[in-house]
Amino acid sequence: MKFALKDYQDEAVRETLINLSKARRRWHEEDDKHAFSLTATTGAGKTVMAAAVFEALFYGDSEFGFEPDRSAVVIWFSDDPSLNQQTRFRLLESSNRLLFTDLVVIENNYVSEKFDARKIYFINTQKLSRKSLLVRGLIEEDSDLVESAISTEIRPDRRQHTIWDTIRNTIEDRSLTLYLVLDEAHRGMRRNTNSEQNDKSTIVRRLINGTQLVPAIPVVWGISATVERFNAAMTGAEGRSTLPNVVVDSSKVQESGLLKDTIVLDVPQGTGQFDTLLMRRATDKIKELTSAWEVFANHNEEKSVTPLMVLQVPNNPDSREIGRLLDTIFAQWNELPENSVAHVLADHSIQSFGRHNVPYISPERVQDSTWIRVLVAKDAISTGWDCPRAEVMVSFRPARDRTHITQLLGRMVRTPLAKRIPGNDRLNSVDCLLPFFDIKSVEHVVEVLMKGGVDDRDTPLVGRQVLVNPGEMTPNVSISNEVWEKYLTLPSQFPPRKESKPIKRLTALAQELSSDSLLSDAGKKAHKKLHKELDACRAKFVEEISEAMIGLLNVEGKTLIADLSDRKLFFGEFWEKADTSVILAAYRKSSRLLGSDVCRTYADHLAAQNTMAASMEDALVDAYAEIAALGMVPEVKTSLESAADSLTLRWLDEHRVAIKDLTVERQDAYRQISSMSTKPVDIDLAKPSSWIEPTSKREDDGTIACLPCYKHHLLCDEKGNFPASLNTWEVRVVKIEMDRPGFCAWYRNPSRAGFDSLSVAYTQNGETKVFRPDFIFFSRKADGTIVADIVDPHGPHLSDSLPKLIGLANYAQKHSSVFRRIEAVALVESKLRVLDLTDSDVRARIPEAKNAKSLYLSDLSNEFLSVSQGVNAQN
Repeated sequence: MKFALKDYQDEAVRETLINLSKARRRWHEEDDKHAFSLTATTGAGKTVMAAAVFEALFYGDSEFGFEPDRSAVVIWFSDDPSLNQQTRFRLLESSNRLLFTDLVVIENNYVSEKFDARKIYFINTQKLSRKSLLVRGLIEEDSDLVESAISTEIRPDRRQHTIWDTIRNTIEDRSLTLYLVLDEAHRGMRRNTNSEQNDKSTIVRRLINGTQLVPAIPVVWGISATVERFNAAMTGAEGRSTLPNVVVDSSKVQESGLLKDTIVLDVPQGTGQFDTLLMRRATDKIKELTSAWEVFANHNEEKSVTPLMVLQVPNNPDSREIGRLLDTIFAQWNELPENSVAHVLADHSIQSFGRHNVPYISPERVQDSTWIRVLVAKDAISTGWDCPRAEVMVSFRPARDRTHITQLLGRMVRTPLAKRIPGNDRLNSVDCLLPFFDIKSVEHVVEVLMKGGVDDRDTPLVGRQVLVNPGEMTPNVSISNEVWEKYLTLPSQFPPRKESKPIKRLTALAQELSSDSLLSDAGKKAHKKLHKELDACRAKFVEEISEAMIGLLNVEGKTLIADLSDRKLFFGEFWEKADTSVILAAYRKSSRLLGSDVCRTYADHLAAQNTMAASMEDALVDAYAEIAALGMVPEVKTSLESAADSLTLRWLDEHRVAIKDLTVERQDAYRQISSMSTKPVDIDLAKPSSWIEPTSKREDDGTIACLPCYKHHLLCDEKGNFPASLNTWEVRVVKIEMDRPGFCAWYRNPSRAGFDSLSVAYTQNGETKVFRPDFIFFSRKADGTIVADIVDPHGPHLSDSLPKLIGLANYAQKHSSVFRRIEAVALVESKLRVLDLTDSDVRARIPEAKNAKSLYLSDLSNEFLSVSQGVNAQN
């Protein structure tokens, strides 16, 4: 793969491959047909996961321990030919093993008796419909679609095989395994009064269920953000078993950085004509984003992003009105070239909008056509469209078209660089301006977007925020550098990964260290260390390796002898020396366990030392055999991964200071490597540069109220204010802390994922999670040094209260030297009570408690008071 899989993508690919392997085996052994689904929210990287699956399916994969299926044939089916073309391009873009010739788009002139193994065939609904040349001429007006296509001997254009023939012949060839991938699998699973929709439903159901003349496709894999209808159809399908569905946790997708954290909705307040006003505002936003991306790219030596503005118009737009809006854009943005506008309207020709002649472009080409800065669209790009650089949208659709707006915004939430920009909400957000909406009508849009932009999704998308008319917060110029320096030393605990890949982690670190010129030949040095560990394993586990070698080189079997005269059966044994193919197969299996790159270089290392071999080829075969035997000893893998982990941690520690001198983007790369661990790891915080924060809230009576503003926050607006929605006792906590001697600044720790958010690991029901304490306060001691305090108000009645307290206590035990205070605060019996987690006695008794409330009511806690309240209490 050209792209490193995110943790949740790795899990989903692994589970998908397990299902495909089971389905293939049961089809060939038991004639059983199977189906399952992959559910992933929009923007989760569906195509990247599919590319990884196809690579492993066709060529095998050492990371997933998956042997190639040389019988595999894949049909990728959707109802949109342009979407198929985009998917094909994205698969090639993601994979470094899939070839151009492996991905075949079925056109009307396609003719073949059956499909070829190890290829993906892209078919859309139209190619299987009554009017398609692939089946046309075979169907009488009232006859059944498929039966007629198969039974009629006359073929159009002297065609010997219809597409249905090809599908049937492929299924019936038991040397092949046909897999059907349904893209956007929720479609076609429900009958519709629309005749076109009924055709789609009929075709999809025939592929899945088969007919009298075309068998059902053996393995069906449905992919969609909402696969409930697909799953229900599969459960009710006759003669088809279901495998466990693969479900991607949407919160992990949001945490991964593939989706933008913030959606900003600008809505006019009051009455009046706001279209040109918001059009100018949108133009300013796209100009600011263009500059911000250029600054980011120059500072971090990264590829720049060319942001795009989408101008969404009604279904029956006035061309003169669109021309007036384009005039507004060009008047506000003098540097914008005249040829920077395109459209994706139904009429695929040049459109005249006022004085502007605007060309058509197909939706799948927009992302890579960076000359386009403004795109005129209706709703054609709301489904299946992929354009992460679209970061600003102005929608002139009326308020009743809320669904069209949310669908299009759902396609615009992908981050342009497929990762979160640390501490920069401006580059992690998408803007939508709604001239014809009011606050009340936008509530539906907010509600749907908080659920991932899908109308029938019930679960909120954790980590996403949708803000209406927010403000931008930047670093507070009144905060001293000493406070920021202290902030950057605070450790954050990253959530652990399920799968441990120490060798892959070490390889990634070596690559980064070399690219930043921090350690020359880091890759060679890493492999040299691992080779040394393998040499040690050869000496330590010599008996186990010898036994494995004997079993490898000597193939043992049994011979059945039938004596027909006496009618007796005899069993004999035979031994044969393994040939090169057996040794290579065993070597490849060990490579999947020990790491293919390490095994490749270690084979060269062993061969170079082999002076007894007749040739280098013989020396390599001997090396492959020895590595194969090493992989058969479980302790070798454990020792090798331990050595890789040890070297990774040592290099991260040795180069910690040098890494901090790198750009924010480069530091983020090392944070990602640090996080590739099955245990919570400490990662330094990243300095935030821009936050997008709400400035108002809607009261219960429907009125809009400004949020209270606070001074001395690490980030603020141009007036030094930070708006925050705090409950009554959080307000009390902030006020008490601000009144303490030496107070300098405070930080509202973000509740979302990100390297500018301090996280603490805790365990609940056997699963390790993280939470984010609410506040960090900074003070200057009498000797002038800056200290940091964590103060976390948290309800004691919640089910996670005690596990989080235990996690915070463990964090305090490990990092008490970094903080002056680490305190948990709760409102109990109308009083604020506090637990001091820097106190070892308090930490020792927390795990013994039955619940959190009992701790706050015990002698371990104190009343949370300001200095003046404490003095009065003593008096």
